[in-house]
Amino acid sequence: MMTTTHGSAIAATGLRKSFGDKTVLQGIDLHVPTGTVFSLLGPNGAGKTTVVNILSTLVTADAGDIRVGGHDIAVDPQAVRAGIGVTGQFSAVDGLITGEENMLLMADLHHLSRSEGRRVAAELLERFDLVEAAKKPASTYSGGMKRRLDIAMTLVGSPRTIFLDEPTTGLDPRSRHTMWQIIRELVSGGVTVFLTTQYLEEADQLADRIAVLNDGRIAAEGTAEELKRLIPGGHVRLRFTDPAAYRSAAAELREVTRDDEALTLQIPSGGSQRELRSILDWLDTAGIEADELTVHTPDLDDVFFALTGPAGVPNQPKENVR
Repeated sequence: MMTTTHGSAIAATGLRKSFGDKTVLQGIDLHVPTGTVFSLLGPNGAGKTTVVNILSTLVTADAGDIRVGGHDIAVDPQAVRAGIGVTGQFSAVDGLITGEENMLLMADLHHLSRSEGRRVAAELLERFDLVEAAKKPASTYSGGMKRRLDIAMTLVGSPRTIFLDEPTTGLDPRSRHTMWQIIRELVSGGVTVFLTTQYLEEADQLADRIAVLNDGRIAAEGTAEELKRLIPGGHVRLRFTDPAAYRSAAAELREVTRDDEALTLQIPSGGSQRELRSILDWLDTAGIEADELTVHTPDLDDVFFALTGPAGVPNQPKENVR
């Protein structure tokens, strides 16, 4: 992932929004460096789409200072719109016309000349592997093809900041991975991506920074690794088949949880390379051989449930066998 910090693509402070008597956003702050992927996570109804709608000028905030691409949304919303692209949860593709016609329609909306519009459309259709389908009605496209066309249409105006609101919802795993690659390529070209997603793996794979939105507030923000470190419970588990080796290890190791029936020992650990090397060096020095070493580390699922779920509903950390 590319991480550049040459200024902010998005900067918002004190962002508030209510609909009637329901407060959706309670004064959140956001800072997205240029040329990075920023992912906003949160349960359904947390306000993720409202944030996207405000930052993309579709909805007016009740309060807050917001700058996108260096422009103040309240002062110059037109300049903000000129520099952004938005792909929502629901495709903007018109199924009654062809993929190429959808692209040319978008070119007209951006006031490109006829020749320039055709050139840009052809380049983007090729870039998104849609040349063969370009003359076919978009209604015949698969879900993944429609998403690719949707993003291609968004890029007609060469936006420097793109808002992707749950762009892979409903896609099969192969199409989702294709979309991930497209997002990585956009960022490598210096585009800033503001991503909302319900797939935690997606944020883990793509985002330079992640914010978790809950009850109208930012519950936590950081890199994926920083967020994972917020959740306790990481440990290393040693499994033995030789009862004598198990007893020797249990007698020597401190702060260990024993399971005499399963012949396993659980050692608190953050899973760092230094900690793992220390455990392996100790086993070698003591002449003790464990049959299996398993690292249990919290992942974004654990973070998400801990920050947004009801109390007392922990999610079990995932295992990585080494």
